[in-house]
Amino acid sequence: MKIAYVSSYDARNIRSWSGIPYHMSKFLDSEATQVEYICPLQIDILSKLNLISKKVFYKYIRHQHYLRDWNVPTLKNYAKQISNKLSSSKSDIVISPVTYTLAYLECQQPMAFWADATFAGLINYYPWHSNLCKESINLGIFLEQRVLDKCKVAIYSSEWAANTAKKNYKVNPEKIKVVPYGGNFECNNTLEDIKSMVSSRSQKSCKLLFLGVNWERKGGDIAFAVAKALNEAGLKTELTIVGCEPVLEQPYPDFVKPLGFISKSTESGKKQIKQLLSDSHFLILPSRADCTPIVLCEANFFGVPCLTSVTGGISTIIKDDVNGKTFNEEFVTECCNYVLSLFSNYSQYQNLALSSFNEYQNRLNWSVATATVKKILQE
Repeated sequence: MKIAYVSSYDARNIRSWSGIPYHMSKFLDSEATQVEYICPLQIDILSKLNLISKKVFYKYIRHQHYLRDWNVPTLKNYAKQISNKLSSSKSDIVISPVTYTLAYLECQQPMAFWADATFAGLINYYPWHSNLCKESINLGIFLEQRVLDKCKVAIYSSEWAANTAKKNYKVNPEKIKVVPYGGNFECNNTLEDIKSMVSSRSQKSCKLLFLGVNWERKGGDIAFAVAKALNEAGLKTELTIVGCEPVLEQPYPDFVKPLGFISKSTESGKKQIKQLLSDSHFLILPSRADCTPIVLCEANFFGVPCLTSVTGGISTIIKDDVNGKTFNEEFVTECCNYVLSLFSNYSQYQNLALSSFNEYQNRLNWSVATATVKKILQE
């Protein structure tokens, strides 16, 4: 089977969109399936001018947000670029990691997408999908319905995303499939490696790792409150913060270690993050909004359970007491009680850590995910 992989991002660049298109397309490409890259798609000058004028009008006149990805001239030009490539292609199917690139595409090949959210599900969920102008809302809903009508299969990375499709669009439920994304680290951890990592972690002090580029949306303030409460409860706890600078109303306490942004696209950066994950007891990510945070899968790859929120697609990744725990409104209190309970019976923590690695091995890696998607596409 030959797959035409369509993306506005450069899927051959690991730095594009957290590496998701890179790893998705790389693992789709195998002996059984060959990938032809139709990316990155370019925005022509007329579309760019139209987009700029729309954004300026809505921002300064209407004080609203206009979405660049759902600009009609841009999407029609995308369709033209894709069609030109497909005219000389021997691909059997077209797949994209988003829906909008397929909005105006007409081709002989069947179409599919593997996305982490629906347009409707993101309205007033993410900050950049809030206060939208009516034009963006109406167009986004209309065009995504159009894509769902045309596609043979609609694959989502979480039950949450799939449910928003069923709720907000007219779509045959049998067309909708759920396949979680995988972690974006490339290394060869074995069960013996994980056992060694877990056994080397202290039983008397706790290391929490916060990995996120957006302090507010990823719940950095909640992670800080958890670390503070654990210390006050008598469990010496260290909070390492990677990806952003903490926003605190006080000087950093001694238990907070801000390391700033560390790039996984460099060897030194990858090595540093791997070491941090190896040493940590938990990844803590109390997100206020998240579709499919890949970092949860990556933490599991190092036998690190995740402490996170019941929001977006997270519950598809993290199963309570299997590879971490999700919490609702009383995040700080419930999370502290959970951590203290595990440290009072440390063998339970060790079993949870090994179970987290098992979840990565069996469910949360790109090899398993793309094998599942290939089977769906072949059917």
